[in-house]
Amino acid sequence: MKSASALGSFLGLFLALMAAPALAQSPQNPPRHNIIIFVADGLRYGSVEPGNMPNMFKLKTEGVDFTNSHSLYPTITTVNASAIATGHYIGDTGDFGNTLWTATPMISLKGSPVGFLENDIVLDEMNQKFGGNYLNETTLLAAARTQGFNTAVIGKEGPARIQDSTAAGDGSETLVLDDSTGHEGGVGLPQWFTRDMRQAFVGKEAPKTDVPNIEQEVWMMKATTRIVLPHFKEDGRPFAMVFWSRDPDMSQHNTRDSVGEYDPGINGPSGKAGTRDADTMLGELLAALKEQGLDKTTDVFVTADHGFVTVSHTSATSPSTKFDVLPSTETTSGFLAKDLAATLGLPLREPGATGSSIDFSNGGKLAGGNGVLGRDPAHPDAIVASNGGSDLIYLPGDNAKALAGDIVKFLTTQDYVGAIFVNDRLGKFPGALAMSDVNLIGAARTPTPSLYVSFRSFAQPCPNPLQCTVGVHDTSLATGQGSHGSLSRAETRNFMAALGPDFKAGYADPAPISNADIAPTLAHVAGIGLTPKGQLRGRVVTEALAGGSSVNVSKRTLRSDPAENGMRTLLNVQQVGENRYFDAAGFPGRAVGLAP
Repeated sequence: MKSASALGSFLGLFLALMAAPALAQSPQNPPRHNIIIFVADGLRYGSVEPGNMPNMFKLKTEGVDFTNSHSLYPTITTVNASAIATGHYIGDTGDFGNTLWTATPMISLKGSPVGFLENDIVLDEMNQKFGGNYLNETTLLAAARTQGFNTAVIGKEGPARIQDSTAAGDGSETLVLDDSTGHEGGVGLPQWFTRDMRQAFVGKEAPKTDVPNIEQEVWMMKATTRIVLPHFKEDGRPFAMVFWSRDPDMSQHNTRDSVGEYDPGINGPSGKAGTRDADTMLGELLAALKEQGLDKTTDVFVTADHGFVTVSHTSATSPSTKFDVLPSTETTSGFLAKDLAATLGLPLREPGATGSSIDFSNGGKLAGGNGVLGRDPAHPDAIVASNGGSDLIYLPGDNAKALAGDIVKFLTTQDYVGAIFVNDRLGKFPGALAMSDVNLIGAARTPTPSLYVSFRSFAQPCPNPLQCTVGVHDTSLATGQGSHGSLSRAETRNFMAALGPDFKAGYADPAPISNADIAPTLAHVAGIGLTPKGQLRGRVVTEALAGGSSVNVSKRTLRSDPAENGMRTLLNVQQVGENRYFDAAGFPGRAVGLAP
């Protein structure tokens, strides 16, 4: 009897162990799906048409077409990279612009406290300066890897690293491939990747960027489809991956199809080549997923960080245009810093400089567009960080409130100004709205700007004004080249679409969606836990998921008090529950897409 009982216990244990794998794969506990975010940097919604971008067009037709998509303000790359990575608006991530004031000298910026974030070494130092994680939020990829997912991020240096900026620099936690791979300052590569590079015809160094950026894109997609996906499939665990295509942004910024003219601007052959480049890469990725049997278990979310406009430098009011011996109506890089220095009577220097101030009367130039204003460079009155379509102004002194009033009053008189937003702690000013109105005040660790200046935009005659918008931008790029950053609808209107087992098929979503909604949505469908710190979070776009219902949408326009000359900032807002989406903002007639 005793031996029979032991035999029965053994058989029971054996049968239980045999049943365990079946239980894990049962309908009650299905395996978690893979998730991929494909970012086509700078892709406008209106650029996706079947003739030029068949893969993007097919994806949005067969999957979910987000017909009411939004980039976050300011409409700049690292800003939206932080939102895509974390699911938080910018008041929480503290990534206030591509170029920031850090309030402390940066070794990676050669001692300057103002610098450009699209660099792996700069991002590493940002983490060191700001508590180990300058974003102050856990990214989707960081959460995924700690919860058992394989993770990889591939693409443009800066926004790629932001997707998992706290991952180990040796590649042991998340694979990071970008412009710096194989070069000084690049993130290390794991052994499983390097062993297969030669066989996959993937060179040891990332190619240099170009217009169009096809060579570098091909290198990265080869690595993705020939090494990364097969490795993840063989490993068997679910994976989370981001592919950040540098085009069409690269080609639109650097187009020379009509330098000095608005037409065709970013809509010429160079811009179209850049959009085809991104489309081709998406096609390669989708084909590889199908060939490797991963398409049925992988959700693919395609987005763009921002829209795009053609650059203008024209202003009839800017004081800096009168500095030269022959006055003109053409601004140059750093015009806002120069204008403020002239108006406020403050010396102006390059960030990090401690010597004599710039003498504009004798041909002095502000080389980088960023400027430090004040008599004592160690204790400046104001710092201007130029960011293309929007400039950030920091006022760190005790006179910040009075200075903000003087600056806002001046800005309302300038024809290049579209909209003004002021830090809530400084109070309300006629002509300006609060930064909290566009979710720029939150739990950020980095220094928060005192003012944002969004520059004017206008449309050239064409069937779709958002496709032929021109904007006055603070940039070294020439008239006729491309830029972004302001709060025009041409720049907030990015391309967004999704396809996969968790998304509806053939569905055009009319509800507003933004880049802050991607991480919450994909975390939801993949079963990844995200623990927020700040309150400015995106939503799960349930209406786009299989079985999801439509959501209620409201619209409103915020209006500032009028300035002395009647100028007032208007802001068009859409809302789903507590989540706000920003269409356009500006003085009436100063922002394309602004509804009065």
